[in-house]
Amino acid sequence: HSRQAWYQYNTRCNKRQEHHAQILDFVARTRCRQPRIGTRKLHYLLNMQADKTLNIGRDRLFNLLGEYRLLVPVKRAYHKTTNSHHRFYRHPNLLKPGPEQVTALEPEQVWVADITYLPLRSGTACLSLVTDACSRKIVGYHVGENLQTENVVKAFRQALRRRKTTGPLVHHSDRGLQYCSVLYQSVHERNGITCS
Repeated sequence: HSRQAWYQYNTRCNKRQEHHAQILDFVARTRCRQPRIGTRKLHYLLNMQADKTLNIGRDRLFNLLGEYRLLVPVKRAYHKTTNSHHRFYRHPNLLKPGPEQVTALEPEQVWVADITYLPLRSGTACLSLVTDACSRKIVGYHVGENLQTENVVKAFRQALRRRKTTGPLVHHSDRGLQYCSVLYQSVHERNGITCS
């Protein structure tokens, strides 16, 4: 190989290492505030930064964090965003093993709702997410100042607008107050979606 090719290869390696170092620094700072934040949410936050140098593909981020043993086992341990003791009707959990269990074999068969907190200088914001259970992609999201039902409805409506198929769809949530409200349920009824 020529000296120039060797130099270009070295430069590429150094740039990649520098990029990885910036990402690992961001991950460390974020995990100081939210120790249990997972890779998918970190990927979303990295790609939402104004500094586009932090952009990274989801699979590459998984590999990078795996290499440094920074993957977090899947376990819900955020702020308590769920109030399951409310007066609204709670739907049966269709993802629980049993005769009624629904399994997502293809995208757009099961969507899972989730709320997480985003730390800000001025306090916190609430990120409402709708994730496809099969592809694991975020199909809808909305950032709001609080846990109001309107914010989770906006995330769900965004997911519906992006939807490409018309087959049966189950929408699974943690049965929190926002997901069992009349407003949220009416969006499901109008679109023929089964709640879980």
